[in-house]
Amino acid sequence: MRKYLLLLLLVFALFATHRVSAQQTDTFMMVRLKEVEVKGARKWMNDTARYRFNQMRFNVQTILPYMEAATKTFSEVNAKIHQEAIGKKERKDFIHSKENELRTDFEDRVKALNETQGVLLIKLIARQTGANIYSILKEFKNPLTAIKWQAWAKLNGFNLNKKYNPNDEPLLEQVMLNLGYELPPFYDTEETATAMKRQ
Repeated sequence: MRKYLLLLLLVFALFATHRVSAQQTDTFMMVRLKEVEVKGARKWMNDTARYRFNQMRFNVQTILPYMEAATKTFSEVNAKIHQEAIGKKERKDFIHSKENELRTDFEDRVKALNETQGVLLIKLIARQTGANIYSILKEFKNPLTAIKWQAWAKLNGFNLNKKYNPNDEPLLEQVMLNLGYELPPFYDTEETATAMKRQ
């Protein structure tokens, strides 16, 4: 009889414990979180489109430090050489010092870029400055240097004397906008704005 009583007490204890734990699991807290807007989520037409975008993004992110340094230097040189009081020698020395700074900081790393990244770097410098590389070389160095590099570029299937047109580079523009680089204001024409909306 004691065995049955003990067994009955044990079953009752287990049942009571089970009821308490079940009641505890029935209780839950509800917390309302702020709404969050998810940006950058995009739908891809197919895997190839996603791959191309990610590849372009990788290449652009690789060259961004060089593009930023080049466009900053361009702005500094442009501002300096257009001062009225500057002499020819001072102008030349300033350009030379800025060129040496860029060489010291970036020459080895820029040489390590692949061909695609090099072409993108040229396009993005043209995008950010509004001037093509040929005209920059012609103005800041000399016409012979510009002709020499243009000949080399043509041999490699690229034109340094081509002005950047955002309508010709929809994927590159998507990536730049995705990375937070708006199109510079000197491109703000109705035609460009309309074309960008269509993409």
